[in-house]
Amino acid sequence: MTAGRPRRALRTRLLVLNVVAVAVALAVLTTVFNLVLGYELDRSADDVLRARATAQLGALSVEGGRIELPEDPPRGGPQARAWVFQGDALVQEPSVGAELTRAARSLVDGATAQVDVQEEDVRLLALPVADRGRRVGTVVASVSIEPYDRVRQIALVASIALAVLVLAGVAAVSALMLRAALRPVARMTADAAAWSERDLDKRFAAGPPTDEITQLASTLDGLLDRIAAGMRRERSLTAEVSHELRTPLARIRAEADLALRRERGPEDYRAALESVREGADRLAAVMDMLLAAARQESGAARGTADAYRAAVSAAAACASPGRGRPRISVAPPAGRIRAGVDEELLARILQPVVENAARFAREEVRLELAAEPGSAVITIGDDGPGVDPADVERIFDPGVRGADGDGDAHGAGLGLALSRRLARAAGGDVEAHAGPGGRFVVRVPAA
Repeated sequence: MTAGRPRRALRTRLLVLNVVAVAVALAVLTTVFNLVLGYELDRSADDVLRARATAQLGALSVEGGRIELPEDPPRGGPQARAWVFQGDALVQEPSVGAELTRAARSLVDGATAQVDVQEEDVRLLALPVADRGRRVGTVVASVSIEPYDRVRQIALVASIALAVLVLAGVAAVSALMLRAALRPVARMTADAAAWSERDLDKRFAAGPPTDEITQLASTLDGLLDRIAAGMRRERSLTAEVSHELRTPLARIRAEADLALRRERGPEDYRAALESVREGADRLAAVMDMLLAAARQESGAARGTADAYRAAVSAAAACASPGRGRPRISVAPPAGRIRAGVDEELLARILQPVVENAARFAREEVRLELAAEPGSAVITIGDDGPGVDPADVERIFDPGVRGADGDGDAHGAGLGLALSRRLARAAGGDVEAHAGPGGRFVVRVPAA
């Protein structure tokens, strides 16, 4: 939001938009109505005027080129509202003012056959009087346009007043409807804000979506579910990381205290230092995994790597010569497979999976590489007991430890959890498959 600019509620913006749209529509309708009404009133006045002029013309007779008026015209007939001219001479004049008579005379032999006299609110129409195809005179009829103007003004005022009333009613009804429609949204917003601070386990529980509001509630419920699950995973991971780091730290401190308690021989000091280095390496490995995951989740730029070289690097890091240790081998692929992640990152993804396989394998751990559309795939298999179907997903939860062949549990159960997290941060995944013999599949984007 721009600083200093007032924030308007959605309800206010929708109300203003609705009122403006209705106001424009009413303005257009009012204008069109008054224009059509004015046109019809003008046409009606013209029809009356032409009828009067025609009636006056029909009442006249022409003898020898002279206009003869009717001997006994009816009172209030067309003669009362018309002028008759013989050439330029006035033959008949109604009882009107001199201003109208001058206007009527201007129509005799003039280019204009009709004129409005604004000062008198009268409209005049001239028709020629002909005898054997020759014009001998002119009839000028009149009609008052004051009633028509009064109707036009009344209609204008009434239509504007009606438009204002309709607009006010629309504004009031729209405000009530928008308030009622958006009240659930405001309530959900307040509830979601309160839950995000105190309790992420609460939900709107609006039932199956039936409209936009319930669809929004269902979407927010799903979002809250994902946020709550992510926060639970983060809390669990944080706790397990703390435990994972505490163990080597305690071991390092114990070895240091024991070495400093009394004088010891070179071999004892060497064993203590090796134990300290082993704990430090373990700390460094966990921290490197966490930092790599954080970099990937923050959108850091990704490189490319030879998947085979990364697999060989991970296998070498997990190889530990000695009796009872399985053999770790990497099968060369048929062609070069390029992964869309750094070689070091791919090795870190693979290393916990290979270490897990080495712990459970009897004699051999084997890595095989393949290329799929859009992915580089590394399969880690061993000849151990395999993964129970019920544990296919559970073993990726932080803190879940598997027992090896001797029945002992090693570590804090973070290796597979960190490996999957790092793979997903890079756009891939780590999957476990049930069955005899362990089988894990690591997928990363192809370069």
